Amino acid sequence: MSQIYTKVIEIKHCDSLHIVKFSFEDITLSMMSLELKKNVQVGSEVLLQVKPSHVAIGKNISGELSYSNQIKSKIVSIENGQLLSSIKLEIAHHIIIESIITLNSSLRINLQVGDEVIAFIKASELSIAKVLS
Repeated sequence: MSQIYTKVIEIKHCDSLHIVKFSFEDITLSMMSLELKKNVQVGSEVLLQVKPSHVAIGKNISGELSYSNQIKSKIVSIENGQLLSSIKLEIAHHIIIESIITLNSSLRINLQVGDEVIAFIKASELSIAKVLS
């Protein structure tokens, strides 16, 4: 599970749906949730989490995509297995998140250590692991 320390900067809701925006470094992330703990408020510091299998990678992307979270990243390691690749991505110059994609996808887009890529995370795939303050 990849984790990111962030701060809540905005909460919008309609009925039981919540859209929460978070900030860290110069990056803004969005999360969609049907349930939101009462102690999650604007200004709260939280630890976000995302499963590595929910982090997609794009290389040489142009055009518009519906992913709310598009994070400029640098590949710092690649471990290829028989079917899957584990890709470690550095974001904001010191935070590492992991993406697990098929080996075929990794080879098809010719991922290499040092490549500048975009990490894509759907808003519905982010969750709050812990409220820190």
